[in-house]
Amino acid sequence: MKLLRTLLAALAAPALAVTLSACGGDADATNSEGLPEKLTVGVIPNVAPDTQNAKYEPLRAYLAGQLDTEVELFVATDYAGVVAALAAGKVDVAYVGGLTYAQARAQTEVEPLVTEVDKETGTKEYLSGVVVRADSGFETLAEVVRAGGSFAFGDVSSTSGSLYPRLMLNAAGAECSPGAMESCPPLSGVSFTGGHDATAQAVLNGSADAGGLEVRILHRLERDGVVPEGELKVIQTENVMGYPWIMRSALGEKAAEAVTEAFLEMDDPELLDLMQTTGYQRVGAEEYEPLVRHAEDLGLLSAG
Repeated sequence: MKLLRTLLAALAAPALAVTLSACGGDADATNSEGLPEKLTVGVIPNVAPDTQNAKYEPLRAYLAGQLDTEVELFVATDYAGVVAALAAGKVDVAYVGGLTYAQARAQTEVEPLVTEVDKETGTKEYLSGVVVRADSGFETLAEVVRAGGSFAFGDVSSTSGSLYPRLMLNAAGAECSPGAMESCPPLSGVSFTGGHDATAQAVLNGSADAGGLEVRILHRLERDGVVPEGELKVIQTENVMGYPWIMRSALGEKAAEAVTEAFLEMDDPELLDLMQTTGYQRVGAEEYEPLVRHAEDLGLLSAG
């Protein structure tokens, strides 16, 4: 009987090893920094997705070298897609707007790591703005509201293209209420363009009287000749805490520190110029609390 038990135990051992390996394979497949063998990095499509993917290729290569792991880029078709991918564990690290971070943390455990130093403000904050055509005659957002003009937002989950423009509109006398995303009386119409570049074009071609977008993206479009310089006028701005790079908390503190250090140590002038920054600084969840409260008040914590 003792011999039989020994033989059965010997036969069972390989099967048990296979079962444990199948259950814990992801946890074991990490490098010395605690990172998975393939790190999936997601970015929000604040411009056209195909343009965004090509843009971030140098960053992908940099992170792969710094972190000693394979890095794959993931560009969703919209902001909600990044949140869904994070919640499903298909994306490990993501570059998102503050509102997208707030939406993601409502669905899964994520933590902000760093944000860029904005070239235009010299701080961790950047500017959300409202633009009109320079020849429109509008000088203030309150004038647009009183005239019952039309307004273009970017993606519904955009921080500087949706959340902060709504705050500015409400302060100017509009009624952009939770649960009525496509109505901000007395505005005559509201549209969602999907991106900052599309919002600029909508105002430029007269599809909307005014639009909300990220001011530094407007300036980039002007430098690239996509928007003729001087054709659009910024009539109001609000400071916004910078886009955070966030990570799924499940990867652990060691991995979080490794990714954080990779950004803090970035010093290649060409790469920094590509990322539109002079460097990165650490950020914590507490710095986004005011934004989270605004999102709650406006009913914007649900992505998609």
